[in-house]
Amino acid sequence: MKKIINKPTDFVEESIDGLVKSHPDVYAFSPDNKRVITRATRASNKVGIVTGGGSGHLPVFTGYIGRGFLDACAIGSVFASPSVDQIASAIRNGNNGNGVLCILGNYGGDVMNFEMACEIVASEGIKTKTVIVADDIASAKEEEKLKRRGIAGMIFVFKIAGAFAETGLSLDDTFKIAKEANSNIRTLGVALSPCILPEAGKPTFKISDDEIEIGMGIHGEPGIKREKLRTANDLVDELYKRIIDDSKLKANDNVAIMINSLGATPLEELYIVSKRVNENLSKSSIRNSKTYVGRYATSMEMAGMSITTLKLSDNLEKYLFAKSICPFWNN
Repeated sequence: MKKIINKPTDFVEESIDGLVKSHPDVYAFSPDNKRVITRATRASNKVGIVTGGGSGHLPVFTGYIGRGFLDACAIGSVFASPSVDQIASAIRNGNNGNGVLCILGNYGGDVMNFEMACEIVASEGIKTKTVIVADDIASAKEEEKLKRRGIAGMIFVFKIAGAFAETGLSLDDTFKIAKEANSNIRTLGVALSPCILPEAGKPTFKISDDEIEIGMGIHGEPGIKREKLRTANDLVDELYKRIIDDSKLKANDNVAIMINSLGATPLEELYIVSKRVNENLSKSSIRNSKTYVGRYATSMEMAGMSITTLKLSDNLEKYLFAKSICPFWNN
């Protein structure tokens, strides 16, 4: 294992401490829990937007706190859910007096712990609603969409719900637009190499140098198939077709696209992917309002990438492009 770290056991605390120190105008530690990050300046009289999940995926989850995004986040150990107490703290710290919307990926530990935390804060008078993001088309068939994992598409849900919440509208209305965004995202990725968890000190899975796995999850969950490495265009064409078929996108639809590095894949390769995705969109007569290219949801130093589509309505487009303040998001 070669990593620029100190003690593996201090990895999470030192990482988020550096995040807060690097952007003190955006992030702050909650006063009651060292694994909860909040906005540096607390909002008032708006729906709070709260998330949580394991470390190892930065900018998800803590990176998306900021105006027009999240209010608070609970962060667990690498690839592990935050505790119930940590999540309850995040909800309390994200509560601005107008209820809290919890947005989380569809992973068993996260879902269970958020459910229990929401029960705890309900007894304290804090009203919550929950949106469970499920955009990974490799993890379940279309007819079982509720079983799908939540991956890079969740950032679109964070952004739209966060921008909408800034208007001061109700928790019910914020919940509705977050659900609309969630139902219109699709993601599919490909892994080229494993990552190494600091405390484990060994790769999370094995894959040959000349192999890739389509649809592998961000924790190394099994994908659709493992095959030999092929050209970028051939690979993108398959991922694109699977996403289009699943989402039922058609000519004259309007979308936003995210080309996401899983950690190690460089921007040059992502832009080759973006080039081919945009060529395919043009052939399909699908209008692309914007392409986001970069590291948005990672898996430590895993090599690979994912493609996300968001079908835009006028309302979703309005709040996707609304102004936000976040170091990891370019409006």
